[in-house]
Amino acid sequence: MKKITKKDELDLYYSILRIRRIEEKIAKEYINWKIRCPVHLSIGQEAIGAPLKKLFNSYKDEVVSGHRAHAHYLGKGGDLKKFICELYGKKNGSSGGKAGSMHLTDKKSGFILSSAIVGNSIPIGVGLAYSKRIKKEKGIVLIFFGDAAVETGVFFESLNFAILKKLQVIFICENNFYSVYSNMKYRQPQNRKISKMAKGLGIKTLKSNGNDPIKVFNTYCKAKDYVKRLKKPIFLEFETFRHYEHCGFLKDDHLNYRKKSEIDYWLKNDCLRKLHTKVNKKKLVFFEKKINKEIETAFNIAKKSKFPKNSESKKKLYA
Repeated sequence: MKKITKKDELDLYYSILRIRRIEEKIAKEYINWKIRCPVHLSIGQEAIGAPLKKLFNSYKDEVVSGHRAHAHYLGKGGDLKKFICELYGKKNGSSGGKAGSMHLTDKKSGFILSSAIVGNSIPIGVGLAYSKRIKKEKGIVLIFFGDAAVETGVFFESLNFAILKKLQVIFICENNFYSVYSNMKYRQPQNRKISKMAKGLGIKTLKSNGNDPIKVFNTYCKAKDYVKRLKKPIFLEFETFRHYEHCGFLKDDHLNYRKKSEIDYWLKNDCLRKLHTKVNKKKLVFFEKKINKEIETAFNIAKKSKFPKNSESKKKLYA
């Protein structure tokens, strides 16, 4: 099993910082009303998507995600220029400008798709893994979803199928404790824990702090080793916290659906801060300059690009 190195820590920090700066730019530009698709920002939850490209094969290991997919797409190596163009609805976007934030795709990096329907990524990912098994293709399928998705019937059906068929799947629950404005305690029995519930179905489970990049990295390594060695699925639960509103470019803490003490705790334990002390000031300045230049280039291209024609075939989107 791979052990984290100093270089891994630097790469992790860079990836988290890059995702955050990209999303902060999206939030800043959104108010200009040129980005017309809804956006579910990953700010605060970046550590879970950040190590994907480093730990999983760029093509053979494939990712399926839900509506909050930006960190997974970028972390897996999705094309930033195509991503921003897609948000602007431009024809050179990742889905031809016709799908927006919640329906991203980049087959070259192994990011197959994201879906806007809660829980929908789960059966799609299981079907993808089953297809790989039938075709005798190598690679693991990573399926991302939120805590609300475990309240859907398809969650149980999909886990059961993956367990029975011994599919090479890593189920990844990003538990940020809220479904829009509703805390888990109002949606699920308080004595029922997500990981224990999954374990009761007969699957190996691992629970970790999703705001600790090193713990996330190590958990992925354990999961990857388990799936490849035993040819069985595994379930991961990462506890984390989003900084912005459920959908949109603003912060909504004035609505008081989350306690100030809860917000303060998670901000104090922010994933970016966890690694900050491991990066020297010279590196920090270099990272910021490099990332900002890449972001400005991507946004400039998106703003100047053309919109798709209504006559353009949807068949081209996933070609």
